[in-house]
Amino acid sequence: MTLSPPPADPLLKAPAEQDSLEAEQDSTEQDFPEADKSYVWLMVLAVFGVFMAIVTPMAISLAIRVDQLAPGHEEYLGYLTGAGGVTAILTAPLLGMLSDRTRSRLGRRRPLLIAGTAVGLVALLVMALASTVLVLALGWMLAQVGWGTVLGLLTASQADRLPEEQRGRVAALTGVVQQLAPVSGALLAGALSGSGLLMFLVPGAVGAVSMVFFVRFVHEPDSRDLPLPRERLGVRALAAAYVFDPRRSPDFAWNWLGKFLFMFGLTLTSTFTAFFLAARTGVGVKDVAGTVAVLGGAGVFATMLGAIGGGFLSDRLRRRRVFVLIGACVFATGAVTMALAPSLPVIIAGAVLGNLGLGLFATVDQAVMLDVLPERETSAGRYSGIYGFSTTLAQGLAPLIAPLVLLIAADGGKNYTLLYFIAATFTLLGGSVIATRVKSVH
Repeated sequence: MTLSPPPADPLLKAPAEQDSLEAEQDSTEQDFPEADKSYVWLMVLAVFGVFMAIVTPMAISLAIRVDQLAPGHEEYLGYLTGAGGVTAILTAPLLGMLSDRTRSRLGRRRPLLIAGTAVGLVALLVMALASTVLVLALGWMLAQVGWGTVLGLLTASQADRLPEEQRGRVAALTGVVQQLAPVSGALLAGALSGSGLLMFLVPGAVGAVSMVFFVRFVHEPDSRDLPLPRERLGVRALAAAYVFDPRRSPDFAWNWLGKFLFMFGLTLTSTFTAFFLAARTGVGVKDVAGTVAVLGGAGVFATMLGAIGGGFLSDRLRRRRVFVLIGACVFATGAVTMALAPSLPVIIAGAVLGNLGLGLFATVDQAVMLDVLPERETSAGRYSGIYGFSTTLAQGLAPLIAPLVLLIAADGGKNYTLLYFIAATFTLLGGSVIATRVKSVH
């Protein structure tokens, strides 16, 4: 890929010029050439592989291991996944900023993509061999550092290369595989549930192979001649990686908040899917792997319809916000349906609606993020990491709060009905914030 010469570093401008630049950054759009098909499909393959590696544990493998190591203590799953979310929050923006500053023959993104993949594989091995819940938690935290870094840098790569008219389409394709990966992972985990080692390492191998293809065949120009920011990488620069001024980038800030609210609601339910199904169907947690796969499989077509339909139509119509709101409404309807479902077929129907809404929301919201990303040319990695807060913070907080909700008026059981109603409320709020407050995107 041929890139235009890098712009002057905005950190080298005079203070008045810098303020003016940052104030106008959200409304400035770089003229990118259209990305070729090989880049798009290698990106789709990479996202599929990495999501299989990191989401499979969250969907089923961690629940099975918690049930093996601490039977009867399903609340440990919430605490464990919450710790992983906090770890991702602390590391994502920092590693994104480091990638912005990386100067190497391989470019800015590829060195950390390679390192993150290696760390992610080690983390899966730690979880597979864990003998205590504490070691399992440490492995999951390490996995969030490794695979979470890779996902953030794949998003930064899209910000580096995609023009506005391709963002919805690429987000649609990656959105589809983000939903296919957990289903495929659940099928694998169910088939391999007798082997704790293979249950983690086979999905990890899929992620590693997909990243080998991406790093090998997606060329990134040598970055050694790019100017470095004037400010050295000290405590002040590291602290700056975690914050931004919402007054200078209000649309980015509102989109961040909307995504956080939606993901908080989603994570309230997704973390406890295996336990929810076990409670509603009256079987053991280990025995619901197949049901989790069926539940996910039933929503594949709906997810594809939501993701592809929303992404392609939002590009064609140049309208994003209305699709985000519709997606949130559909997901909330699915969550309420599952909460009130009297039988497994109705649960599956609710899951189909939820997948349709999730595919629509997540796809178009990612396009919105790329549309409003501040300082795209110099700090895409950093802001992609900050945007990732909206997901990782939600994934860190929701599992910590969900166990408390489950105990409210539960009469000795777990109040999943209330949990799903609260989830629906948060997802509706998330879609409404983006639809009403993001102004620079139609």
